Amino acid sequence: MIRLKDVGFWYHGQADPVLTGVDLTVGEGELVLVAGRTGAGKSTLLGLLNGLVPHFTGGHLEGTVEVGGLTTGTRPPREFAHLVGMVGQDPLAGFVTDTVEEELAYGMEQLGLRPQVMRRRVEETLDLLGIADLRRRALRTLSGGQQQRVAIGSVLTVHPQVLVLDEPTSALDPTAAEEVLATLARLVEDLGTTVVMAEHRMERVIPFADRMLYVRGDGGVADGAPPDVLRDMPIAPPIVALGRLAGWDPLPMSVRDARRRARPLREALASRPRRADPVPGETLLRGEGVVVRYGPAVAVRGVDLDLRAGGVLALMGRNGSGKSSLLWALQGSGPRQGGTVDVAGADPKRLPDGEARKRVGLVPQSAGDLLYLEHVADECRAADLESGVPAGSCRELLDRIAPGIDPAAHPRDLSEGQRLALVLAVQLTASPRVMLLDEPTRGLDYDAKTALAAAIGGLTAEGRAVVVATHDVEFVAAVADRVAVMAEGEIVSDGPAADVLGGSPAFAPQTAKILGPGWLTVADVDAALPEAVR
Repeated sequence: MIRLKDVGFWYHGQADPVLTGVDLTVGEGELVLVAGRTGAGKSTLLGLLNGLVPHFTGGHLEGTVEVGGLTTGTRPPREFAHLVGMVGQDPLAGFVTDTVEEELAYGMEQLGLRPQVMRRRVEETLDLLGIADLRRRALRTLSGGQQQRVAIGSVLTVHPQVLVLDEPTSALDPTAAEEVLATLARLVEDLGTTVVMAEHRMERVIPFADRMLYVRGDGGVADGAPPDVLRDMPIAPPIVALGRLAGWDPLPMSVRDARRRARPLREALASRPRRADPVPGETLLRGEGVVVRYGPAVAVRGVDLDLRAGGVLALMGRNGSGKSSLLWALQGSGPRQGGTVDVAGADPKRLPDGEARKRVGLVPQSAGDLLYLEHVADECRAADLESGVPAGSCRELLDRIAPGIDPAAHPRDLSEGQRLALVLAVQLTASPRVMLLDEPTRGLDYDAKTALAAAIGGLTAEGRAVVVATHDVEFVAAVADRVAVMAEGEIVSDGPAADVLGGSPAFAPQTAKILGPGWLTVADVDAALPEAVR
């Protein structure tokens, strides 16, 4: 179905190739996982499959890319619309209509399908993705995860032979991600659809994958079965890291396989101390009875929440549960129709913008929305000026979080991790005591998440309070000492991370599923293992 012959690709103005000497063959009905560090070239590889690279992006392509017997280099992307369906990282950027139902039908309209066929496929897709209740909703009113599912659905209705997805589960809660992946696996099994998927959260996809491609970053691509490729990869999901620590060979690819082999490890850890519960500091922010409405819809229902110095609170819950609305209400910029928020004796909503930023900072889901200047250096200078701090303060913070970013680079040309680091530095320039992060790990690889975790650890060491709203249970297990779960605008569970995560089938990290609820990360296990076992 897909064939790449000696493919190389350069972007204009770059001396080194993004891809070089790539030879691949993907058969019909295969599910292929594409992995690699942020900026390694995964999105470029995916873009080759329908001609967006180089027809839209520009650049120089060598070699041949064939999909379904057609060469992408000599045909415009529109000639592959019936053959290759693509879902990008930012679903909102790809929408062309106003409502969910219209978006699902749009692609079929362009291909001239009969109305009866269109109607049937729309209904099938709504049920398949569990979004039937959203059919008449405006796309701009959906949560990020809901938009992600609509974007996938708008491609599925066309029934492409090849489905290409870039970070398809990055904005989905664990349950929704499993549903989407199960749907994709069903398309592969029942319809013979070829699925090529780039995903940083490999732990979600590996059990479904037939093949794995690792984009190394030097232009080459490693190809093979997941256990073979993961054996030598420098980045790995928790289940593989645990297998390496325990010396398991072959490496397990599913929680079920790992549990079968983990009994000696569980016995070795049985008497070892586990992660201690957090010691609360002083209260930096207190919200009482917070209510947020959008017209008749209630997004947040009378939430009470306190944030303490030196603590990291993870805010979790299914898509549309009200997490982002609560963060914006606490920060003061978003709507709040009821309740109070107190930060150091004042409500951020009633303070001037500059004063509010010194109390509560917020990094939104799309961090780049806060970047509006031509160069990284310009953004840093503007942050210094707006916060009234000495020149160079923002740049110093940026170098602590992510050193080596070119000050002359355009913010839109940075990787996801670099862009997040820049926005985080801009917000921290005002020295807020409370920092709110909304889905900060979208598009980040494991190394970038480790760097972000270190940055969050630095903030808590300075006595700040941090809130991370995310669906990334592995990241929560690594950084959070407290977890609050939201449902239908209310907090339904709030407690120590080990209790909330370990006792939940939906939110438990892989290590907890394998070794028990007290063990959240591979690092916890590594630190607790007796020397004799090592």
